[in-house]
Amino acid sequence: MNPTLQKLASGGLSIGLELPLDNDWNSVREQSRQQAGTPFGIPDLTHHARLATLADRLGFRALWVRDVPLYDPKFGDAAQVFEVFTYLGFLAGVTSKILLGTAAVVLPIREPLLTMKAAASADWLSGGRLLLGVASGDRPVEYPLFGRDFDTRGETFRQQITLLREWRSADLPAGVEVLPRPRQPLPLLVAGLAQQSPAWVGEHLDGWLAYPGTPAEHLHRAGVWRDVAGDKPYVSFIHLDLDENPEAPLERHRFGCKVGRKGLIAELEAMHAAGVAHIGLHLRHNRRPLDQTLEELGTFVLPHFHGKPRV
Repeated sequence: MNPTLQKLASGGLSIGLELPLDNDWNSVREQSRQQAGTPFGIPDLTHHARLATLADRLGFRALWVRDVPLYDPKFGDAAQVFEVFTYLGFLAGVTSKILLGTAAVVLPIREPLLTMKAAASADWLSGGRLLLGVASGDRPVEYPLFGRDFDTRGETFRQQITLLREWRSADLPAGVEVLPRPRQPLPLLVAGLAQQSPAWVGEHLDGWLAYPGTPAEHLHRAGVWRDVAGDKPYVSFIHLDLDENPEAPLERHRFGCKVGRKGLIAELEAMHAAGVAHIGLHLRHNRRPLDQTLEELGTFVLPHFHGKPRV
């Protein structure tokens, strides 16, 4: 297995964070947004660098960024706002250990050679910490704006996976190449099925970024993944609202839950038993200040899964 993937899944279940590190979807912030008349889904990035550095120090295993090139108010989510590869380069400079993942780069709307160059650059600048999550995309409005065909995105996705694997395009003249070259093959994880069959995905990709779900749902999905991909990592995400009461029972909501830290540990254990290798925590619904939440997770939850507590 790729060394970066080994680090992601080492020691059993590992825990990361999905950016942006802003809790703009909680009820108080949402009420303030509505009163101010500002658009939904555009986070406050004032503290993003400080919180990313804190996550690295606390021992979270990965930071995940999404590829949302255009803000569409009908969809209502600008993700972390910054362009994904530019942001990875910045994060590489303010962190030292945490893995840096994309969840996920929409390959068919990007220029393939520039995607290759950007991904290899981010991997070099981070010291080999890149996890390249890829997807075919699901927003039809974006494709004509980038001069791409939505209906053939599955075929385009396969072609770009071949380029990333072989690091060579038949269109390049003799002696012309894309630099930097990766020091080792980039780990490729797919979000969803990217218009492919499960068998094709299991054969050609290194891991699966699965949509959020309950442990029971992951038990089924991870079983499907194991059938086609063997022991390649199965990764998913939780929209978490961490209650200040450690004993607070779990209350499920769409894509996640409100729960105290003891119930969260039990939920994560159930996820691991279902076959999940890594969970990224999404904190936009979280009501408490994020630095307090990260500190509590780093002190009480991460050691339970990552090993001895931090000093």
